[in-house]
Amino acid sequence: MLNTDTSGIDKSGSFTLGGKAIRRLGYGAMQLAGPGVFGPPKDRDAAIAVLRHAIESGVNHIDTSDFYGPHVTNQLIREALAPYPNDLLIVTKVGGRRGADASWLPAASPEELRQAVHDNLRNLGLDVLDVVNMRLWGDHGHAPAEGPVERELSVLADLQQQGLIRHIGLSNVTARQVEDGRRICEIVCVQNHYNLVHRADDALIDDLAAKGIAYVPFFPLGGFSPIQSGLLSDIAHRLGATPMQVALAWLLKRAPNILLIPGTSSVKHLQENLAAAELVLPADALEALDGLGKSA
Repeated sequence: MLNTDTSGIDKSGSFTLGGKAIRRLGYGAMQLAGPGVFGPPKDRDAAIAVLRHAIESGVNHIDTSDFYGPHVTNQLIREALAPYPNDLLIVTKVGGRRGADASWLPAASPEELRQAVHDNLRNLGLDVLDVVNMRLWGDHGHAPAEGPVERELSVLADLQQQGLIRHIGLSNVTARQVEDGRRICEIVCVQNHYNLVHRADDALIDDLAAKGIAYVPFFPLGGFSPIQSGLLSDIAHRLGATPMQVALAWLLKRAPNILLIPGTSSVKHLQENLAAAELVLPADALEALDGLGKSA
């Protein structure tokens, strides 16, 4: 069985993001909010415990947004972790808001972006944000779609000049938008949908790796067919691991610039996710897992 002692998660190596050497297996705070990422958590004490356990286990990269809740996850992070460890990198995102019906809505006007940055600062209890990802909505929020990025990034670049943001990233974007963005400001990370079977960004990941830019995939188990998930479960069973652990281990193996932010509201699941850094995938398992992407 896989060892779930997470004290050595740095075995997966580190990557420099935002001027800090961060461990490649981090934590995403999205699931700390209520159902549908809306409202308060069912168990606030449990949410606080998860955040503190993540830091105690060596996590030094947390991904969040003030539109999770809204405001909920950032307020939980502040309550649980402030004053923050010196090596902790908190990455947030702007560009969206929540409707009263819990809907996800674009919010990318200059006024909305400036307000979002100040909301993140206030709710996290920070004077400056380490990294802010500009989240584009593309195909109605479901997938990237070509379009200009200059207006949004110019606003963030101005806030960066004011000293409110240290570094800027992009989320839900195409390769062309990354290149367009890099002509406006330095882009330190890209956050897109990518996993074993959703591999449209293969070329982008390799290009970013060559440039020293981090790639942060979301939905590590999203978009699997029943056949594909069945094959993943079979491999996981053979290795004495969970499907999520195998999917995360494959992503760590895929490229050195991939940083992971699996989220959970459970300490037990957090321990399982972090233990994926210790999972060694044998050659035949890697070959089978690579084949899942070809069958997508």
